[in-house]
Amino acid sequence: MCIRDRLLNTAPEEMWTSANMSFALCPLLTSGAIEAISHVGSDQQKATFLPKMTSGEWTGTMNLTESQAGSDLSAVRARAVPEGDHYRIFGQKIFITWGEHNMTANTIHLVLARTPDAPEGVKGISLFIVPKFLVNPDGSLGARNDVHAVSLEHKMGIHASPTCVMAFGDKDGAVGYLIGQENKGLAYMFIMMNEARFKVGLQGLAIGERAYQAAREYAKDRVQGRPVGVKSGDRVTIIHHPDVRRMLMAMKASNEAMRALAYAVAQSLDLARHHPDAATRRRQQARVDLLIPVVKGWLSETGIEVASLGVQIHGGMGFIEETGTCQHLRDSRITTIYEGTTGIQAADLAGRKLNMDQGATMRALIAEIETTADELGRQPGDDLAAIRAGLRAGVTALADATDWMLETRAAEEAMAVSVDYLMLAGFVCGGWQLARSANIAQQKLKHGRDSSFYEAKLVTARFYAEHLLPKADALRASIKNGGVSILALTEDQF
Repeated sequence: MCIRDRLLNTAPEEMWTSANMSFALCPLLTSGAIEAISHVGSDQQKATFLPKMTSGEWTGTMNLTESQAGSDLSAVRARAVPEGDHYRIFGQKIFITWGEHNMTANTIHLVLARTPDAPEGVKGISLFIVPKFLVNPDGSLGARNDVHAVSLEHKMGIHASPTCVMAFGDKDGAVGYLIGQENKGLAYMFIMMNEARFKVGLQGLAIGERAYQAAREYAKDRVQGRPVGVKSGDRVTIIHHPDVRRMLMAMKASNEAMRALAYAVAQSLDLARHHPDAATRRRQQARVDLLIPVVKGWLSETGIEVASLGVQIHGGMGFIEETGTCQHLRDSRITTIYEGTTGIQAADLAGRKLNMDQGATMRALIAEIETTADELGRQPGDDLAAIRAGLRAGVTALADATDWMLETRAAEEAMAVSVDYLMLAGFVCGGWQLARSANIAQQKLKHGRDSSFYEAKLVTARFYAEHLLPKADALRASIKNGGVSILALTEDQF
């Protein structure tokens, strides 16, 4: 396996998702199922299911959510009754993406359920493979399993993706095969979940890029008004107007920051899995664990903002379905919800990941960002000086907020401002990656090749440092103000 397999795959996955987010959801979930089976499945399960899943002949799904068990999976009620070398699965799952379709010959559902003597809560959940069609010993497809879609959801966006209510065991029970050990299902499912969360963050970037490209071309084509201060003469395309430039730069800079951060985390994923040095693998895995919630949360939230700016640049036409810009905003809206809401990501970051080593991994990351700021100071140029100043202010805000989050003893207050902390980490890490790219661009410009490309990199990073990174100060202030006013009202005062 190539050491850069996740990094190299990330670029085409972004492009596929930009082209058609609904369609790209199908291989996204399949690859997550492949990850789970590869890590904890038996040799027989790997031999039976993985070849045709990796070839794309079969697809995979994740079946976690029930009507009473959304973010709180301790409430899962689906049952798994042992029967010989398999189990019979009974229950209903909701919001199952690509749960039923005829695009491939078979669908391999990964399902959370409880065995008869399972403990209460999340410690009693097991994970099962439930194929749509049973697989014969020779690999051919056999009888239809007792699993069916009973309805399709009518959604705000991603209309081309079937989101299903799945019924397991309406008759004799769906045949399911235990993955790994009983009662370890949630830990196994998180193998899929982390993969999916990274890719949902990537969806925020992908939709943002599509929205930017559409807005950019519209701004170059749409003639409206004259330049500021000019009262006569020809009208110009709207890309000449300062506020349209502001919005386009915000879209461009946000996308480039998201992309650079996602690709950096993808590289860490590869190093955590394949680096020959064990200490390096552990260090990179700690960074991945810390930043996956940031990638999922910050990229998805920022993707919505970018898509909204795309509508705004189109003006009234952006509100008309035929232009396609409405779809960008509608499709992006789900990314902050599924595979764990932004609030869940923030609670994971602030409640678990930050504290798993008393903040050592975050402080090491902050030290790297400070080193990058110092490196910028050793190169000439107004652009790099502005980028350095913005990055230094941003990382100082992150360090200050991190100390507050680690030192506060009021857990409920910390959770009340945890989304602010996640967004602060995202803004600063995105700025860090753009600063690194600007440093390289400055060096490349000395050789005089691709000057326009590298000049744009410098200006984009400077815009981010001057106009987006200042949000870090406001977020720090919000964090350090704590959650007193957030939590003060009684329920009946709302």
